Amino acid sequence: MGTPGAPAPASASPSPSAPASAPASASASASSSPQPGPPGRAPTMAPGPNGLTPVFERAKQHTDKTVALTFDADMTSDQGPRAAGGEHFDNPQLISALRTLKVPSTIFMTGRWAEEYPDQAKSIGTDPNFEVANHSYSHHAFKSPCYGLPALDGAAARADVDKAFAAFRKAGAVNTVPYFRFPGGCYDDQALRALTAAKVTAVQWDVVSGDAFAKDPDAVAEQVLSGVKPGSVVVMHCTRSAAPVTEEAVRKVVPELRKRGYRFVKVSELIGK
Repeated sequence: MGTPGAPAPASASPSPSAPASAPASASASASSSPQPGPPGRAPTMAPGPNGLTPVFERAKQHTDKTVALTFDADMTSDQGPRAAGGEHFDNPQLISALRTLKVPSTIFMTGRWAEEYPDQAKSIGTDPNFEVANHSYSHHAFKSPCYGLPALDGAAARADVDKAFAAFRKAGAVNTVPYFRFPGGCYDDQALRALTAAKVTAVQWDVVSGDAFAKDPDAVAEQVLSGVKPGSVVVMHCTRSAAPVTEEAVRKVVPELRKRGYRFVKVSELIGK
């Protein structure tokens, strides 16, 4: 998972040769049918010091009441037997709720998740309501220690990102964007350096929902509502086995934030401001 405090199941990673991305808004995406191929052109940040991969946490424009709900679709590379045994790393009810509530969202998908649930990956990745970002292929750590996750070195880390993007393409998810979320949220300069050739923007968050392994949707909703500020990025999860109350929490969060005057956007819209 992407949230600190709990190991995340899996990760997908893109590394297109050209910047990839989905349209920054649902209306823009709806105006033309998505076509297969590399990710489209979504806004990215300029490289950081010494050319390091840039890191985005919250929009700089703090007066616009926008908020991005992001969901990590986690599955580690070794969890196939658990999925075969009936464990659900997907959450179709959550995706359905986001569609019903008309909440544009960014799904940080692992390549292994896209392989396990190709029909869902394609459905999400061809829906203008969503954009698919890279959460690595294997959901192994890009920095050690990181919540007990196995660690990748620089070359393996970059290859892991590329393998995730390839899994998205194979599944038919075309609304992909050049954004990457580190498994466990763990990174250092070495990890940022390993991703420079991928030309992605690393996306962290400023609001931790606490949905990982949570049992009380009200507590998750309250944690989100108490933390959101204009331009916030909220990290949640799209895995029933590890985050079973997320859908219920989202159904509480969305109407309340709208009542407070917030508008939901994808990460690409926040970065594009």
